[in-house]
Amino acid sequence: MHPSTHERSGFESMEISSEKLQYRVLGGTGEKVSAIGIGGWHLGLPQVDEQLSHRIVRTAIDSGINFMDNSWDYNNGISEIRMGKALRDGYRKRVFLMTKIDGRSKKAAAKQLDESLQRLDTDYIDLVQHHEVIRFEDPHRIFDAEGANAALLEAQKAGKVRYIGFTGHKDPRVHLHMLEVAEDNGFKFDTAQMPLNVMDGHYRSFEKLVVPELVKKRMGVLGMKSMANGIILKSKTVTPMECLHYALNLPTSVVITGVDSMEILEQALEAWRTFHPLSEAEVAALLAKTEKAAKNGAFEPFKTTSIFDATAQNPAWLGEEPEHVQQLMPG
Repeated sequence: MHPSTHERSGFESMEISSEKLQYRVLGGTGEKVSAIGIGGWHLGLPQVDEQLSHRIVRTAIDSGINFMDNSWDYNNGISEIRMGKALRDGYRKRVFLMTKIDGRSKKAAAKQLDESLQRLDTDYIDLVQHHEVIRFEDPHRIFDAEGANAALLEAQKAGKVRYIGFTGHKDPRVHLHMLEVAEDNGFKFDTAQMPLNVMDGHYRSFEKLVVPELVKKRMGVLGMKSMANGIILKSKTVTPMECLHYALNLPTSVVITGVDSMEILEQALEAWRTFHPLSEAEVAALLAKTEKAAKNGAFEPFKTTSIFDATAQNPAWLGEEPEHVQQLMPG
C-alpha cells in the first residue's frame, strides 16, 4: 500500500504553500524550499559555458526555484565559482544555498568550507552537508573530537553555516549508521541526501530503509539521482517526467536535478508545474515497469561500483586519520 504523500510524511512538510505543490518545508527547520532544486555539478561541465550556467541559475530562480545545490569538489571548484557569480545582483538573497565538503578531519573540513564561502562569494551558506558518507568508518571520523562536524559546529556559531546535513549514494545502511553515530554524540542532522528514484525501491533501497527514519526524526529529505545522470533512461522503461514525478511523490523536501541546458531546465520546471500526488495504481505501475531492470542495481552504478566515488579517487580530500587512531598503529 502506498499512502498519500501527506499521510506518508507524518508532518506538515508536504502541506504545500501553493495549489501546485511548489514549496515544501525542509524537515524541522521551518524553511520553505522549492520541490525542485538545481544541481551544481552540471553547471561546471565542459559543455556548459559560464554564460549558460548563469542563465540556467537565474532563469530557475526567476521561475520560482529557490534551492541551489553544490559541492566543494564539483569540477575542481568551477561549479561553485559559477554559481557564486550567478547569485550576484540580488539573486543570493532569493535562494536557499547548499554545498558539501569532503573533509573528515576538522582541519580539512574548515579549509574546504572557507574555500566554498570564497568561491560562492557569500558570507554564509544555508546548508552545508558532509559529502559522500559511503563507508562505515566515515561517521566515526566525522564525529571524532577533531572531526569535520566540530568544524561545522564552530562555523555555525560564527554565522558561516545555518544548517548541517550529510549525503551518500552507496548503501542505505551507511546512512542509518550515520544517524546512529550522530545520536550517540547528541547531535541531530537537519537534512540527509540520497538517491531516490524509480529503481531504488527494488535494490538496496534508501526509500524503504532511510526515508521513514528521516520522516520520523523530522529531517529534511533531499532526493538526488532521479534519473542517475540519464543512466536510468537507458533502461527504456521510464520517461524523464515519470522519473521526476516519482521522486516528487516521495516525502522529499527537494528533488535535486542536474541541468546542463535550457531545454533540461524547462523539463524540470514542467515536472514541477504538472506534478500531482500519484495514486497507488500509478506508483505500482511505475515500479512494475522498472522491477526487472532494477533488481541487480545495474542502472544504479553509484551503488554497485566505485565510479561515482570521488573521495575514493582523491583520499587526500578527507584529511588525516584522527591522531588517537594513528597512535594505536604498530611501528
